Amino acid sequence: MKEGKVPENVLKRSVFRQIHTRRSEVLLGAGVGEDCAAIKLKEDEIFVVSTDPITGTATDIGKLAVHVTMNDLASAGAMPIGVMLTILLPEHTQEMELKNMMQQIEHVCAGIDVQIMGGHTEVTKAVNQPIINVCGVGKAKAGALVTTAGARPGDDIIATKWVGLEGTSIIAKEKEAELLARYPLELVKTAQGFDQYLSVLPEARIAVRSGVGAMHDVTEGGIFGALWELAESSGVGLEIDLKKIPIKQETIEVCELFHVNPYELVSSGCMLMASQDGNTLVRGLAREGIHSAVIGKATAGNDRVLQNEEERRFLEPPKTDELYKVI
Repeated sequence: MKEGKVPENVLKRSVFRQIHTRRSEVLLGAGVGEDCAAIKLKEDEIFVVSTDPITGTATDIGKLAVHVTMNDLASAGAMPIGVMLTILLPEHTQEMELKNMMQQIEHVCAGIDVQIMGGHTEVTKAVNQPIINVCGVGKAKAGALVTTAGARPGDDIIATKWVGLEGTSIIAKEKEAELLARYPLELVKTAQGFDQYLSVLPEARIAVRSGVGAMHDVTEGGIFGALWELAESSGVGLEIDLKKIPIKQETIEVCELFHVNPYELVSSGCMLMASQDGNTLVRGLAREGIHSAVIGKATAGNDRVLQNEEERRFLEPPKTDELYKVI
């Protein structure tokens, strides 16, 4: 495609025709010449908005782009309503690639009842691989917003599913040949399939009903970075047991081959929670088929301690994600 705005016929054929999910709250949605979307909410509801780009990989970029932003909304206790997309494409992009991205995006949106409300699509020399930025819009009941800053001393710290899911899936897809030279096909395919776990909307809904104090989705910087951010935002210390942090064996194997620390690897699909009664929340999640574990406690003061058997060390501020060592 040529540089500049995507032509109207391409826009209609490969973008708008891929959009099928509709929400009653959306009064004005995607269309030629429409630069805004309009949403109607009830008097006791509030808007919740988040935005995130996908820049680290072009593999399954449409799927990742939606999940990452929807997880941000879920961590605030919000119900996602719609997304606005900014899609920037390099000059060598074929129309079928754009159509495939939109089909990925719509597939994820349909699965969680979210409407693609509009956005902007452009071919530009400024990028050398596709970049998708998603602005997500959700709603929450007034007074029911959950923040990262809600952890209190004495709260249990819970991690849902497993750490490193997103990063493991990306590496396994991008570096399939290197992995197959060392590991069996079944392990590599299992690792690639970890993207099925990327949404944290189900566990967020359960946690909100339980009265969770704080939630934070685990993205760039991995679980170590997310723990630091939760503690810093809440003004608490932490006592975390490394052995209790849930991790898949496939993640360990993939990270070992590429000398990557799995606890500092992008981990969409894993949600951090702070709760006064973590064991009850863990049992509630288990009843819905969601694995989780209490991995430590919030403490008074500022010490963020990581315990690994007899070794004690302090958590550090988030670093550059380990994914960039590989991709």
